[in-house]
Amino acid sequence: MRRFVLISTLACFAFAPLASAWAAEPVAVEPAAERAQSNIRLTPGALPASSALIAELAEKDRQLFDAVFGCKLDTLAKLIADDFEFVHDKYGLTADSGAKFMDGMRQNCKAQDAGTNFRARRELIEGTMTVHVLNDYGAMQMGEHRFYALQPGQADKLTETGKFIDLWRRIDGEWKLARVISYDHVLAE
Repeated sequence: MRRFVLISTLACFAFAPLASAWAAEPVAVEPAAERAQSNIRLTPGALPASSALIAELAEKDRQLFDAVFGCKLDTLAKLIADDFEFVHDKYGLTADSGAKFMDGMRQNCKAQDAGTNFRARRELIEGTMTVHVLNDYGAMQMGEHRFYALQPGQADKLTETGKFIDLWRRIDGEWKLARVISYDHVLAE
């Protein structure tokens, strides 16, 4: 028991200065520590998208879907980058090049002409599109849209909604669609 009391007493004396230091006011940072912290260099984010860029990419978005659903393949080919990639939540990686995407679009248009696939239209949901500058690359465009089936003599039928992320790159002075992520598709009830 004496040994325990002696150890406890020694421990109190040994830790007493630490306890008072823990309870004391914070110690001022030493100049060397301040110098080390001043070496931290952060890169600010990209500037917000200008209204002109937002309008330009909104027009590219309109042209893109007009060409896709109108089977305007020559127009579509001018909008797509050679290294284009398309990832879809339902189908996975559907194209890993502009050429492969265009081949798929040709087949889709032939299927529509043959009546084995329905014609459709896309509607951007107003107020959902955003544009974010990606320095040294281009811009990211995000939004939500609705898709409708078009059948002769009938009202357009809502088929599903979804979201998209499009990465646009300026190549030789023209905006080209380089990457698409199409996701969160929900079938209409």
